[in-house]
Amino acid sequence: MSLLNTLNLTYPIIQAPMAGGATTPELIASVSNFGGLGSLGAGMTAPDVLDSQINTIKTLTDRPFMVNLMVLSEYESSSFDTAMPNWLINYYQEQNIEFTLPERPAQSFAEQLQVLYDNPVPVASFTFGIISAEQVQRLQRVGTRVIGTANHPHEAKAWSEIGADAVCVQGAEAGGHRGGWLPQSETDPLGLLTLIRQTRACTDIPLIAAGGIMTGQDIKAVQAAGAELAQMGTAFLTTDQCGINDTYKQALIDASQGLRSTETRLTRLFSGKLARGLLNNYLRDFAQFECADALPPYPQLNAMTKFMRADAAKRLDAEHLSLWAGQGVTLVKNESTDALLTRLIKDL
Repeated sequence: MSLLNTLNLTYPIIQAPMAGGATTPELIASVSNFGGLGSLGAGMTAPDVLDSQINTIKTLTDRPFMVNLMVLSEYESSSFDTAMPNWLINYYQEQNIEFTLPERPAQSFAEQLQVLYDNPVPVASFTFGIISAEQVQRLQRVGTRVIGTANHPHEAKAWSEIGADAVCVQGAEAGGHRGGWLPQSETDPLGLLTLIRQTRACTDIPLIAAGGIMTGQDIKAVQAAGAELAQMGTAFLTTDQCGINDTYKQALIDASQGLRSTETRLTRLFSGKLARGLLNNYLRDFAQFECADALPPYPQLNAMTKFMRADAAKRLDAEHLSLWAGQGVTLVKNESTDALLTRLIKDL
């Protein structure tokens, strides 16, 4: 059975699960009601809020939708074992930004996962790591299809071996955080088409393609390479139902109109984990500290830079926001979610 039928979709389009508030219940429901797969980026969401959001989505659509979680150990999500960098402290002091670290850098993955056991969703996807075969089976027993994320063929094969229903292969072109966990995925980042072909050579698990996909032609290209569905994030960021702030949205639109640099960069400077976003002054000014050995890991640095990003959002300052975007950012449009989907299907 094709993945389209397995997930009960009309069209081969998944709206990427972007954490941090971008994926509103309204956006998710619009995509799902259209016939694609809307997705909630819930990796940073408190368990009780996640439960509430799932219930809200279920009132807005009776179609399949997906919830995405970030796989973190309890130690990773609960511990600050690295000091805040001096350069970041100095920045806060110079800008008179108050900062007090929270008790823990991230939400408990185990508690988030329990929500999915207790309040089942049609599809669950995972990033930043891999869950156990037992966890996959428990989700499948409550009627949830399980999708992994991979930046390297070995990661995709690992998801196949534990019984996942599909894997999303995320090329180096993709915006936001990279979802893999093996060292090979960082030392030699693969472009999407190469990643699809190499993954297809080592496993027959159904593939979802992500990374730089902006048009119907792009969707056809990844399908020709061996993926069944396309997962798109950047294209949805400038649509009306996306939850990012106006400053971030305008920066993306400005890039598409040639009003600011269109260069994107893979960086650890915002969160401690590689992620692709538009180049801005923060990435320029602190580039010398990019070396992984000099930075706290994810999610610790993410919690440490939160105060800067919150201050930038208040001041409408795009130069100190994490402007996550893929390499296809020049093709974004200020449009409705339905207009984007209609255009994609017309192209297909």
